[in-house]
Amino acid sequence: MAFDKKLLEIVACPVCKGKLEYDKAADQLICKFDRLAYPITEGIPVLLENRATPWHEHAAE
Repeated sequence: MAFDKKLLEIVACPVCKGKLEYDKAADQLICKFDRLAYPITEGIPVLLENRATPWHEHAAE
């Protein structure tokens, strides 16, 4: 199941409530402010702080 990019308009980072960006290559949502990556499982973003992984900008290049 593919991630619906329209969700980006309504979802927010659970930590800072900021905007998330979609990383298609890694199939995850990124919060650049908190430097966290949230997984997407079966097309559904898992926006739980304890499931987030550290994100480094160079990793997305």
